Amino acid sequence: MKAGRIPFAMLVIGLAFLYVPTIVVIVTSFNDSRLAGVWTGFSVRWYGELFSDRQFLGAAANSLIVAALSASLATGLGTCAGLVMARHGPFLGRTTFLGLLATPLVLPEVITGLSLLLLFVTAEQLFGWPSGRGIGTIVVAHATLAMSYVAYIVQARLQGMSRDCEEAAADLGAPPLKVFTAVTLPLIMPAIGAGWLLAFVLSLDDLVIASFTSGPQSTTLPMAIFSSVRLGISPKINALATLLVASSALCLGLAAWVQLRRGGKLVPG
Repeated sequence: MKAGRIPFAMLVIGLAFLYVPTIVVIVTSFNDSRLAGVWTGFSVRWYGELFSDRQFLGAAANSLIVAALSASLATGLGTCAGLVMARHGPFLGRTTFLGLLATPLVLPEVITGLSLLLLFVTAEQLFGWPSGRGIGTIVVAHATLAMSYVAYIVQARLQGMSRDCEEAAADLGAPPLKVFTAVTLPLIMPAIGAGWLLAFVLSLDDLVIASFTSGPQSTTLPMAIFSSVRLGISPKINALATLLVASSALCLGLAAWVQLRRGGKLVPG
């Protein structure tokens, strides 16, 4: 084998390792048989059973609600934290603040989920809130995790951004709040949007933390999938996975189309 073909072969092997299992899941979702290894014909019956399953539909609705709320909460808190890290100089407790902000990024999710569960139980005993675990506790837990990601995204945007426009607005007499709302906020809005999307995806995908902080009536989609898989792999799970892959591909395609419409390039350089 020529030396030039080795990187190409490695690329093919790597792509196959990543995408062949996904292709198998998509193909088996259209298999009429309940057994994944036995092909009995093309069928969409499992999609029909999926959309008639109230457990999965309710779990999907819970996941979307939790993801939207936690992403919004995390974006607000994370943006404030990013502004503090990028715009404020040394202050008392800065090192502690930075350390606490980075902790959710490196702490195992099992530890995070357990600590939040103990926090909610203690808070309920002392203050009466929360009255049991549910959507609210999952939102708080997911926001706690995701706000760190948002903070570092916003901080990176602020540190890579020139302050000339902000200083010019201040020199022209604009108060600090006006400078932020009219100049700084529009400039960091792409970072805020990216942080919100990342927080949304992190919440939508989380299983461990939600398992610790959820209640009987607040099952999320990953929890429903995990519970179903423990009893055996149902073709409905393959159908659900196919829909999730299709949704992700649609979002990526839409983002690429918007970028091309604006005259940008899909690949930098």
